[in-house]
Amino acid sequence: MRLLFITSNRLGDAVLSTSVLRHYVETNPGIKVTVACGPVAAPIFEAVAGLERIIEMPKQKRGAHWWKLWKSVAFHWWDIIVDLRGSATAYVLPGWKRVVLSGNDDDLHRVEQLGRLIGIDPAPEPFVWTAPEHDKRALELLPFDERPLLVVGPSANWIGKTWQPERFAETIGKLRSVGGVLEDAHVLLVGAPNERDASEPVIASIPENRRTEIFGNEHLLTVMACLRRADLYVGNDSGLMHMAAASGKPTIGLFGPSRDEHYRPFAKWGRAVRTDWSYDKIIENRTSRFSKEVLMDTLPVDKVVLAAEELMAEYRMEEGTHG
Repeated sequence: MRLLFITSNRLGDAVLSTSVLRHYVETNPGIKVTVACGPVAAPIFEAVAGLERIIEMPKQKRGAHWWKLWKSVAFHWWDIIVDLRGSATAYVLPGWKRVVLSGNDDDLHRVEQLGRLIGIDPAPEPFVWTAPEHDKRALELLPFDERPLLVVGPSANWIGKTWQPERFAETIGKLRSVGGVLEDAHVLLVGAPNERDASEPVIASIPENRRTEIFGNEHLLTVMACLRRADLYVGNDSGLMHMAAASGKPTIGLFGPSRDEHYRPFAKWGRAVRTDWSYDKIIENRTSRFSKEVLMDTLPVDKVVLAAEELMAEYRMEEGTHG
């Protein structure tokens, strides 16, 4: 059985789409998978079970990337074609079953919408596959001791939804303090290569021997392997936040000018903490749609710290019950 899986250019949406991919991989043992997606998202699919091929689709003028994709896959028979980008491609390829996302339902979380698309309720949680080399590299990067691991994503692809660095620094300090919920934790800071400079105040607030940095200098699946070793992730609404949720570990996503009802961390231990202002109020009061201002001002540090404390207490209680 062969599956053609067409998904997003963006990392976050691609991670959410693994909910659908997971369903087909887990319910069809031995299935052979071809993934078509944008270059940024491509690395997260490199260890998918049954992977045959990844086709990168950098955007081109006049939709030339779709023509390139068609030429790459048109001479194969596909048992299942999944197109989560709503193109006409699925209908002009030889195949048996076609699953096409035609648009967004704003009454649902994006993963819940994907679950309905494939007829699964509740929707499967997103999942990112890793290989042994990524797990090995994570062990090399992170300290191997009894200290907890706090992962922080202090950046995002838009300044508007980036919480202030000084508030991240204060939050980290409170979580790591004596008696804090993650006392003396080692801190892993993660982000894209072009986001490190903006994150420098957060990085500098942590003693050098108590921090590790990954800002695009490691494979995304190595980052995923590190996330699976975390005790807690705290970060802005971003693709890395969705990867953290997919790790199965406690994840807090910070929301302001994006809709948590659509993009909250979709996992048992995922929580959204949003600004005191609603999405609509933030958008109504911003300077302009082109502004380069931070729109997270009404999210206080204590609100995030309290959410972290409550989540960790709940998680530890259940883990202690099972353990």
